[in-house]
Amino acid sequence: MRRSAAMLVTSLIFPAVPSLRAQDPLDTVQVRTVSVAPGIYMLMAAGGNIGVSAGPDGVFLVDDQYAPLTERILRAIRSFSDRPIRFVINTHWHQDHTGGNENMGKAGALIVAHDNVRKRMSVEQFMEAFNRTVPPAPPGALPVVTFNQTVTFYMNGDEIHAFHVTRAHTDGDAIIHFRRADVIHMGDTFFNGRYPFIDIGSGGSVDGVIAAADQVLAIAGEQTKIIPGHGPLATRNELREYRDMLAGVRDRVASLISQGRTLEQVLAAGVTAPWDGRFTGDSQRFVRYLYQELAQRGAPTRGR
Repeated sequence: MRRSAAMLVTSLIFPAVPSLRAQDPLDTVQVRTVSVAPGIYMLMAAGGNIGVSAGPDGVFLVDDQYAPLTERILRAIRSFSDRPIRFVINTHWHQDHTGGNENMGKAGALIVAHDNVRKRMSVEQFMEAFNRTVPPAPPGALPVVTFNQTVTFYMNGDEIHAFHVTRAHTDGDAIIHFRRADVIHMGDTFFNGRYPFIDIGSGGSVDGVIAAADQVLAIAGEQTKIIPGHGPLATRNELREYRDMLAGVRDRVASLISQGRTLEQVLAAGVTAPWDGRFTGDSQRFVRYLYQELAQRGAPTRGR
């Protein structure tokens, strides 16, 4: 049965593996390879964008999408490299970024992530935003090596520097900087051209996402290529637009909350209108997240 593009994208971005398998929307998904820089690629399919460094030392992956896509992902990689996959680093715990971990581990890759990614994958999680319970990941899918703040890999003539950003999309986000190649993978701290999902229940916050953007803007140059968690390959200017949108909508929602507006009144106020021509996706859902987070900080409200 054909579905609208918006429904399909929404269903695939967020971790709902049991229902996905029942409906088999992954069967027709194709993996698209985007050349980013010499030896650096972005793979786009159904989940979060995958970053790839391929060279004489082997293959280094950033995220691995859903388990049913592993064979197609491997075929895409084999089109430009016959070297073994040595490392997979997860940008955060959501299943559209970690679903292939077990398969990649069985293929010989070492799985790496922030400490909080392993903690969350080890136990059942409840995603309030989707009223969905996510079971613990199988032992073979868990990161084998974890880090607290930073870790650097020296591969393929590059320094691949991963650093933690605090309370951003989740509480376990990592941004990966391919220093020599001048490429940065931001995971879901960056939805290029889209209103984001911020997982408040997993320790995420809008201020943390803005701070993550600021950290990347501080190290990115005009020629830096930025791989977002979702959306097309980006530039520094596009990240700046995203950052300014986040801050602008946040400030508008906070102002209305301080005036005692209810959630329904804030939703009706059209706070995203100045950005709706540039950003797609569910702006109302984004505003709901912001209202929930900002109201929890103690701002006066009359409604939910």
